[in-house]
Order: sequence, then C-alpha cells, then structure tokens
Amino acid sequence: MDLKHNHEVHVVAVDSRSNGDIAAKEPELVGFWAKLDKWIQLDSATEGRYSNHDLDPVPVEERTWHARHYALFWISDHLSVSGFRTAASVVAIGLSWKLALVCIALANIIQGLVITANGICGTKYHIPFSIMSRASYGYYLSYVMILMRMIVGIFWYGVQAYTGAECVQSMIYAIWPSFHNVKNQLPLSANITTQFMISYIIYFITCLPFHYVGVHRVKWLFLLKSITTPIVAFAIMGWTIKQAGLGQTSLFTQGNTVSGSRLAWAFMSALNSNIGGGTTLMVNAPDYSRYARKRSDTYITALAIPLTATVMTFIGVVAASGSKVLYGKILWDPLLIINHWTSAGGRAAAFFCALSFYFSQLGLNIAANSLASANDMNCLFPKYINIRRGQFISAVLGAWALTPWNILTSAPAFLNFMAGYSVWLGPICGVLISDYYFVHKRKYDVYQLYDFAGIYKYNYGFNWRAFAAFTIAWVPLLPGFIPTVSSGTAIPGMVHLYEVGFFYGFGAAVLSYFVICKLWPAKETYLEHAVTIDDEEGDIVGDLENTASYGEKSRSL
Repeated sequence: MDLKHNHEVHVVAVDSRSNGDIAAKEPELVGFWAKLDKWIQLDSATEGRYSNHDLDPVPVEERTWHARHYALFWISDHLSVSGFRTAASVVAIGLSWKLALVCIALANIIQGLVITANGICGTKYHIPFSIMSRASYGYYLSYVMILMRMIVGIFWYGVQAYTGAECVQSMIYAIWPSFHNVKNQLPLSANITTQFMISYIIYFITCLPFHYVGVHRVKWLFLLKSITTPIVAFAIMGWTIKQAGLGQTSLFTQGNTVSGSRLAWAFMSALNSNIGGGTTLMVNAPDYSRYARKRSDTYITALAIPLTATVMTFIGVVAASGSKVLYGKILWDPLLIINHWTSAGGRAAAFFCALSFYFSQLGLNIAANSLASANDMNCLFPKYINIRRGQFISAVLGAWALTPWNILTSAPAFLNFMAGYSVWLGPICGVLISDYYFVHKRKYDVYQLYDFAGIYKYNYGFNWRAFAAFTIAWVPLLPGFIPTVSSGTAIPGMVHLYEVGFFYGFGAAVLSYFVICKLWPAKETYLEHAVTIDDEEGDIVGDLENTASYGEKSRSL
C-alpha cells in the first residue's frame, strides 16, 4: 500500500447540477481569463470534483496531533491577554472575585464538554465542520451555517489583531521609551494614532509567516506559548503580591455588590456570556480534532479548558487587585501593568512579558479565528481556496477591511451584536450534536458526504428538519437580544431568556431536532454501519498496515 500519495487519490464530490456525471465539464474560458483561472486553481481541485486536499478527510501521515498537543492547544487559548481580562466584566456587574471564579470555571467546564463532544466526529471521520454539517443541514443549507461561522471568525480575527498590536506597542515602549512621544499625524476621526498604527502594521506583517505553516505543524507554536506565557503570568502575579501584598483596598476584600434575584440573574448572565464566547470553537471543533492520531487524544480538551481558564482568571484577579494598591486604579490588562515598569531592569522584563503575550495572542488568533474561517472558505470555494490561502484572506479582511480600531472605539452596538452572536451559533452546534449522537447515532457515510447527489441531499440540498429546529432555537431570543444593539424597549422576561440564551438555544435545538426527526425521519440517511476511510475495527491510525487509504476505499458515485 502506498500511503505516501494517499492524498492524491480522491473521492469525487459531484454537484447535483451535473446530474451525477463525474466527468461533466464546465464551459471553457479562453484567453486571459482562462490562463488566470487555471493559474489560481488548486492542483488538488482540478479533477472535476468540488473538493480539494484540505477539504478531504485528513490522510494518515498528517494525523500528527497527540493528547499533549490538544492540551497545549487549549492551554494556549486561555493563557493570553484576553484570559487575564476575563474576570473584569464579571466583577463589573456585581459579582465578587470568588463568585466570578466559580462562574468562569463552570462556563468553561460546559465549553470543554461540548467542544469535546462535537469534536469526536472529526476524530472518527477526519473531516472538518463544513463537511460534517452536510449530514444534518443538507449540502446547500450547510453553506448558510458555514458562512455565519466564517463571518464570526473574520470579525474576531480583527479584534484579536488589535490586541496583538497592543503587545507590539508595549514591546516598543520597553525598548524605546521615546515612542510614547511620537506625534500623531492622523486625524481624530481615524480613531487610531500614528503610534498605534505603526504597532498594528508590525504585528500584521510579523504574523503572516505563521499563517503559511500547515495546520498539522502549527502545534509547535502552541508549545512555545504554553511554556513562556505561564512563566510570565505567574511572574506578574508574584511581582504584584511582593509589591502590593493583598491589602485592605484590594479586590479580595470586595464582596458581591448586588444581592437577591439581581445577583442570581447577574451570575446567569455572566455564565451565559462566558459560555457564548466559546460557541465559535464549539461549532468548528472537528476542524482541529480531525488531525488526532487516535480518537481518545482529544478527550483531554474537557479538562484542559476549564483548568487553564480558571487558573488564568485567578492570576488576572490577583494582578488587578495589586494594581489598585500600586496605581490607585484597577488594571485588568497586564499590558497596562507592565507599561508602568520604567526602570532599566523593569523595561527588560516588560519587553519579555510583552513578547510572550505577543506569541500568545498570535496563537490564539490562529487557533480560534484564522484556521476556522479558512476552513469555512475552503468549503465555500474549494476550487480556489485551501486553508493556507483562506488564512491570508481572513487576515486581510479581518485586520484591514473591518478596521477594528473603528469598531472598538466607536461602534458599541456592533460590538454587542457580535458578542451576542451565540444566539445563532448555539443552535447551530445543538443541531450538529443532536444529529450525530441521537438521530444518526454516530453513523455517517464519509463518501456520501462528498456526493452532492447522495443520501445527504435531502430536498434540493435543504434539510427542513434542521432549519425548523434552528429557527425554534433562536427566534425566541430575539426580543431580548434586540435591546442590546438598539434603543428598543426591553421586556424583562425576554431579557432574562436572552441572559440564559445559550442554554435555551443549544438545548432547544438538540431536543426539537431529535423530536422532528423522530416524527418525520429521513430514512435514506440512516445507516446500519458507519463508513469511514479507516479500518472499521482500527482506532489508532498510526497502524499503517491496518489502515486503508481514502483512495483505496473510494467507491464509484
């Protein structure tokens, strides 16, 4: 068996518009446009099929992620500037630091369980979210869900790039304190200064090479930041305790500032908000789990996410508490803390701290945003966009087309809208979970998922059952969501429903989809046995002798 070239033999993904004719040809272009079209086409997508190497199931030689890599992946996601800031909004709405820790830990336990559960499909079939979604939504309705997920990834890429530029700015401050005095040449309406624009450009240019690295190799970036960032985080906490202690003016002496039902709803709102921040990763968990060497490697996710998030939040609370003593105000941002280190030794320490946070932010943006949106683009335009190209496109659109400095400084309504995007992502994930575990009982045919005229076609590529469940799950949340982005009148009961929106949206999608499929089953999609690209009995894909290649198990469609 020649596994070296597994990826060169593919199942043909046939669009139903070709009437099942694998050899159907598109109208030929002539002249300049023909040459341009041929030049930008992917080599792996020029075989009359609607797929490419990055969209195909991951071949054996590229399944290189072990349990330790997934642990590092999720550790790196939380060990960041954003992780430091997590408790800020929770304490701001009235919770004590202790209750804030409980809230954040519980939110991340739920996140970890859902991400692990949804990622199992990726470990079994080695397919991304965009392909998995076809089984539940149908080929063409799945594109709508993919597009919604892609928009979120591009948006948050820009926001996280802004934070990455703050890391660069702190590094420059540490090397050249005179950078504080750089004269602003940009108008006030630009919502960004010359000083910060320089930092932003430097961040953007230096992060581009990391987008070129293959997703099965980018794990080493997570290893680097998982070593350096904890050292820096604990160093900042230790320095803060040494300099400020845990005095009477710290956050540690502050209890809940609200009580009764207000406290209960504040807790639920904070819990829902922190869970909602992870819905993007819940939806596209298969994008990462598909690279696992064996199925159990991803289980560490359920432990790594809540553990690292809680530890990082605690460090942030200690640092913020000390900043109140040292500077007279609470600084939830570690970059603002290290910017106060102005002695020679202090600036050296500040530089290395900022450098560590730079790598941390870079890894976070790749893991949570650029790879996710690139996978989505890969599915929407498989003939021209692979994961590498998609990452560069996401970077340009997120960092420059969206101009995050304008959004962060002058568009609070839009920020609230994006923060509330879990209204849709929670139900999307709920349908995926319900379909995989309860409706199809973990039995998919991986080859049919690439056949537009196959069993997952439903009615014209549209599974009305999934659409109905998705609608049931998000529409009731709108009355509570709209007042957060407009001046509309809020109905208290609807606001409270929105404050537990993830639990309703995700739960309603799981339950309603299961019930609808029980009453009106799509029997043609139900299988007696799962069909994967691997040996049905094998689990560890590293056993090359017992693992059949994608091409060898290909069937005529």
